[in-house]
Amino acid sequence: MLQFIIFLGAVINVIGTFSYIRETIRGNTKPNKVTWLLWSIAPLIAAAASFSDGVRPLVIVPVLFSGLMPLLVLLSSFVNPNAYWKLEKFDYLCGIFSLLALILWQLTDEPAVAIFLAIVSDIFASIPTIVKSWRFPKTETPLAYLTASLSTLTAFFAITTWDFSSYAFPLYLVLLNTLLVIILYRKKFIP
Repeated sequence: MLQFIIFLGAVINVIGTFSYIRETIRGNTKPNKVTWLLWSIAPLIAAAASFSDGVRPLVIVPVLFSGLMPLLVLLSSFVNPNAYWKLEKFDYLCGIFSLLALILWQLTDEPAVAIFLAIVSDIFASIPTIVKSWRFPKTETPLAYLTASLSTLTAFFAITTWDFSSYAFPLYLVLLNTLLVIILYRKKFIP
């Protein structure tokens, strides 16, 4: 049953990601390339760190998919020139801080610290898309964030040892994606 839930979460994530990719290729969604590049790196590092810290592989699957799916979105953003989002100094500054957190992880070689720094990195990577979503919600596809949040929730069914390495990154991903869904749907619920 546990494996079914984890793989169901992965399928949900793929469905949301492919809806985002479809809208990106059509030019309706305009991903921030800095965010999507770094969104692919931080979860992949968190997954590797969790694995090296002995976290059960089934717990890592949602986090791993949280890195692979943004990589596909990033690649799709190069297909249609209309899917272009103009990057500004702020985007690059957030990207630099995000990369700095990833570099600091390399210096620590401690799995729990690596996961914390991956979360910090991902927060800095997320800020440009959070700002863009607030200011220009029509440049985003909310379904992708909703499915990412639902998908990541499945990781909690696989946790047997409730320690920082097991729950930190999945919890962060659920909170981030839920925030983006709220931002993108806020005008539908608030007059």
